[in-house]
Amino acid sequence: MRLAFMGTPDFAVAALDALHAAGHEIVCVYTQPPRPANRGKSLTPTPVHQRAEALGIEVRHPLKLRGQQAELEAFRALDLDVAVVAAYGLILPQEVLDAPKFGCLNIHASLLPRWRGAAPIHRAIEAGDAETGITIMQMDAGLDTGAMLLKRATPIGADETTPELHDRLAAMGAEMIVEALETLPSLTPEPQPAEGVTYASKIDKAEAKLDFAQPAAALERKVRALVPFPGAYAEYEGERIKILKAEVAPGKPGAAPGTVTDDRLAIQTGEGALRPLVLQRAGKQALDLETFLRGFPIPSGARFG
Repeated sequence: MRLAFMGTPDFAVAALDALHAAGHEIVCVYTQPPRPANRGKSLTPTPVHQRAEALGIEVRHPLKLRGQQAELEAFRALDLDVAVVAAYGLILPQEVLDAPKFGCLNIHASLLPRWRGAAPIHRAIEAGDAETGITIMQMDAGLDTGAMLLKRATPIGADETTPELHDRLAAMGAEMIVEALETLPSLTPEPQPAEGVTYASKIDKAEAKLDFAQPAAALERKVRALVPFPGAYAEYEGERIKILKAEVAPGKPGAAPGTVTDDRLAIQTGEGALRPLVLQRAGKQALDLETFLRGFPIPSGARFG
C-alpha cells in the first residue's frame, strides 16, 4: 500500500521497520519536531525521525496540523491508501483522517476501551491489570474512540516493568499492523463497547513520590510503572531517594507508615511493608540494597517521608 507513517518515540520505530520490511510504499513520515535533549540541550530528532532518515524516507515535522492549510493540502497531495499512526503526539484534524482511501489506523497499546489516552502501558501496570495488549483502531475525531480492527491480548508479568512491557507491545503492534494492512479491505470495524472505558492520563512527575499510607502491593506496582522515568521516590532526612525495584514484605503490627521495621529496609505501609531492592541517591549510580546500605546505613526505626 501507499502510506504515510505518523509516530514519534521508540515505541513507533518497530512498526515503521516492519512496514518498510513488508514492502509497503512509505512515501512520508510525520513526527514531532526536533527538541532540546541530553546535557548539551542540542536539538535532537525523534527516534522515528532518525530511523526514517536511515531508511531514506522523507520526514515532515510540523508543530501542528489543525488549522494549517498548507500542511493539510500537502498531506492530501500524497494520495495515500492509508496512514498508520503510532504514538504521534499530535491531534489529527478531520481533514487528515478523511484524506487516505482507507483512513488512518492507530496502533494503541491497550485492550480498548480500557486505557484510552497517553500512558496506557504505565497505567495498566500501576493498576495491577492481569493482561493488556494491542488494538489496531480505525481513527475518528475522539480520543482513542474509533472502531477496532484487530485486538490481541498478552499477560502482564508479576515483575514486569514499563520498559519490558513497552518493548513487547511495540513488537506486537508492529506484527499486527502488517497483518491489518494485508487484510484491510476484508476487516470489519467493531465499535468499542460503552462499558469498561478508562483513561490513561499522562504521567506527571508529582505522582512519583510514594505515599506509604497506601498498601505495599500498590506501591510496588507504582515502582514498576514509573521506572525509568520519572522514577518512584521516597524522602529520607530531606533527601530524595529513587526506588527502582522493590518487593512486598511482611508488615509490623502497630508500626506507622513510613517506618523502617528491620535492618534490610522494610518500610511499613498502610498494608504490609515495601522493601526497596534497587535504590539511587541524587547524582549517584543505582545500587542494589546491600551495597546501598553499606554506604548509606538506614537503621530500623528510621522514618521516610
